[in-house]
Amino acid sequence: MKVGFIGLGLMGRLMAANLEKAGHAVQSFDINGSGNRRSARDAAKGAQVLITMVPDGKAVRKAVLAALPGLVPGSIVIDMSSSDPGTTRELGALLKKKGIHMLDSPVSGAKAKAADGTLALMVGGDATLLKRARPVLLAMGTEIFHTGGLGSGHATKALNNYLGAAGTAAGMEALLIGEKFGLDPKTLIDAINASTGKNSTTERKIPQQVFTKAFASGFSHALMTKDVGIAKDIARSVRVKAPYLETTAKLWKTSLSRLPTGADHTEIYHYLKKLKPPSRGAASRRAGSRRKPRRST
Repeated sequence: MKVGFIGLGLMGRLMAANLEKAGHAVQSFDINGSGNRRSARDAAKGAQVLITMVPDGKAVRKAVLAALPGLVPGSIVIDMSSSDPGTTRELGALLKKKGIHMLDSPVSGAKAKAADGTLALMVGGDATLLKRARPVLLAMGTEIFHTGGLGSGHATKALNNYLGAAGTAAGMEALLIGEKFGLDPKTLIDAINASTGKNSTTERKIPQQVFTKAFASGFSHALMTKDVGIAKDIARSVRVKAPYLETTAKLWKTSLSRLPTGADHTEIYHYLKKLKPPSRGAASRRAGSRRKPRRST
């Protein structure tokens, strides 16, 4: 199948490579100048499927509109970025007027699964379109979840990344608390990973990024912050009170402003480590303020 591919960042170039390995004719473009085509329009020209893998919904819209003159009626645009559902639905409606279909299919699994083609794909849109696109998607992922209508894939991904962000912060905090208490960090993490508290942070991020001091997971702090923000906006739009989500979003947004531009999301460890602990006096005053007043006799 002839596939246009826009967005050759760390994930995109690995995914495009797997499409080529599977025998698809890939026409690729990136604004940084990489790819085998000179423009988004050229990448889309004659393609049966056009894939976008760019930072956010605004970038997706810009890329698709630039590619639009090269698209033919009946072709399918698949946004595999982590975008917000509202923007996706608006773009889908615009494309529909041109006779062009759209699916959203964000991915999960980071660069390791992007490299070996075993990503999890969360696909929103018409089931008939998914059936047509499945041979292309299977070149990049092994698990395909049809999540519902257009935009539902992006909603699913945002909620997944909210849980990932919350687990990352919690895992880093547990590590820092344990170290301060005098626990051996590696023994602590080994014990957690054999117990009920384990998550992807204790199993992969801490051993592979923190202990090695690599902090190079391939997923930026800015993108994680963006995805948690999308999850927060979804909660508000459906009128669900989510205090832990609100707190998580605030933590990531604040830490983003305190870390270097381009920081990996695992570098939230550095932010948490540098936070000043409350003074003993302040802690005592807060504890005292929570005590119930004695009744007079």
